[in-house]
Amino acid sequence: MFIKVKNGSVIELPEKSSAKDLADHLNLKEPHQALAAHINGVTRDLTTELRDGDNVTLWNFDDSEGKEVFWHTSAHLLAQAILRLWPDAKPTIGPPIENGFYYDFADLDISEEDFPKIEAVMQEIVKENYVSQREVFSSKEEALKTFANNKYKVDLINSFEEGSPLTGYRQGEFFDLCRGPHLHNLGKIKALKLLKTSGAYWRGDSENEMLTRIYAVTYPDRKQLKEYLFMLEEAKKRDHKILGPKLDLFSLKEEAPGMPFIHPKGMIIWKNLTRYITDLLEKNNYVEIKTPTMMARELWERSGHWQNYRENMFTSQIEKKDFAIKPMNCPGGMLFFKSNTHSYRELPLRVAEIGNVHRYEPSGAISGLFRCRSFHQDDAHIFMTPADIQSEILNILNLADEIYSTFGLQYKLELSTRPEKYTIGSDEEWENATNGLKGALDAYGKDYRINEGDGAFYGPKIDFHIRDALNRTWQCGTVQLDMALPERFELEYTADDGSRKRPVMLHRAIFGSIERFFGILIEHFAGRFPLWISPRQIRILTVADRHVPFAEEILRKLKQENFLVDLDDSNESIGKKVRNAQLDQVNYMITIGDKETEGKTLSIRTRDNVVYGDTNFNEFLENISRERKERSLSSSDFSQESIR
Repeated sequence: MFIKVKNGSVIELPEKSSAKDLADHLNLKEPHQALAAHINGVTRDLTTELRDGDNVTLWNFDDSEGKEVFWHTSAHLLAQAILRLWPDAKPTIGPPIENGFYYDFADLDISEEDFPKIEAVMQEIVKENYVSQREVFSSKEEALKTFANNKYKVDLINSFEEGSPLTGYRQGEFFDLCRGPHLHNLGKIKALKLLKTSGAYWRGDSENEMLTRIYAVTYPDRKQLKEYLFMLEEAKKRDHKILGPKLDLFSLKEEAPGMPFIHPKGMIIWKNLTRYITDLLEKNNYVEIKTPTMMARELWERSGHWQNYRENMFTSQIEKKDFAIKPMNCPGGMLFFKSNTHSYRELPLRVAEIGNVHRYEPSGAISGLFRCRSFHQDDAHIFMTPADIQSEILNILNLADEIYSTFGLQYKLELSTRPEKYTIGSDEEWENATNGLKGALDAYGKDYRINEGDGAFYGPKIDFHIRDALNRTWQCGTVQLDMALPERFELEYTADDGSRKRPVMLHRAIFGSIERFFGILIEHFAGRFPLWISPRQIRILTVADRHVPFAEEILRKLKQENFLVDLDDSNESIGKKVRNAQLDQVNYMITIGDKETEGKTLSIRTRDNVVYGDTNFNEFLENISRERKERSLSSSDFSQESIR
């Protein structure tokens, strides 16, 4: 039989060959290779028998799908080790997550002091190198009988729809309810580390029992684990929840959980971010609006939010009438469009709003600037004809690329399709919208992955997953094609033939949440912001009091050029002043002593501790002005060769 593989090649294999046979034929035997098989669009175990004409991709650890299989199998490894040490513990669920996996247990009381012995047992199990065996239950009753002693598994089984296939996976003495797929054998796991333990409610519901959650990570290579642990240590140093208050950028108060206070230094960055994107909006022919924060229940019923998003909304009652604080800017944008009549000549109409929205997040989910209850979205709603779909999406993709590149952020694209439940719009509308996004992505020419079932309730979407300096990914920007809200709000424009037609609409945000993007930048730059958004651009340091007059002259000149500059003329030593400026992440330090005062020159020290002596003020100003204008990510070079 003949099998088609990822690169377009056709491989001939004997009848009844499995995906494992294909991997062996291709000599994919390293621990990071051939972790599972993507067969005709579905990821399966390597034991799956192939058929003539199958399209097969073998997932490696570099693939997100490969990592998912690797870490899900590893979660079973953890559960097996726990039961060997604590036989009375009850395993519940153990999913893979972005970096590693966790498993939740009932009837288990442990601390991080127990981690070494758990890791030792996990390593013993890996050495036993069990082959994963998939078993199919003949009925729901058989599955319930198998897990009768574990009420959590029983709860899961009962939640599955009638007729859904029920499977489990066995490795040695351990057997667990699981859809799979799994690694072919545990020997692929070459490095492992337990990270932390915490409490977690069963099914995330605070009304349910508290379970013990254990987080861990595994790799097919020890070097990868070492690099990941190093990244975790670096991430701790960059934690925006610590750096932000330390640099006096923002604070979090018990009086307003999930609603950050932005301080004056933080507002400098905030204004630079909003000014930057506002300039780009004007350049790209957007108009800006501002819509009310609180609007009546009828609006949210019409938009579908009251039915589909009510649990995440803050509501109030005024004069016996229900209102809601907006969790999204979209419905206000619909009312703006309806304020006037529109012609096809106006379309596409690009309407932007940097709007303050509020969403209820459980207290346990709130996390600094990353997950807030009150935040600002750089929203836009683009009203257009169907013929504009591809070109408008391409415009957004190019705009996002320009913005992320300015901050040195790489990104990946993901297309999310229709969720299984609680959506609005017809099947035809969803198909047209999804095809519109897919067509634009194909035309854009960059790789993207499809995330089935993760679209918004009103339409499919493209998400931007940006990658920071530590190679971590964050979901920020989004583009959503919506044919349902224009229908619900009966939006119309006059077509070229005089008829009234319904516009198509795009939702888009690029920063996403400005608060979240701010937090990402704090960690991406480790508080060392490039000059153009830095809240502490220049500090002048005097050696002695006699140097203050010349220092004040330089201070005035720099302020006239709208640079953020301050003067440290305290009685501290020059070494202490430099150290304080470095801790404050000041971009440039100008030291003024006898030599500089007499020669009317500057001694420049960068934040990276590079010193340039005898620098002419005008040359310094020219360099930093260019650095600010070009939004450079690196410091200027004040060497004599560079200046010449």
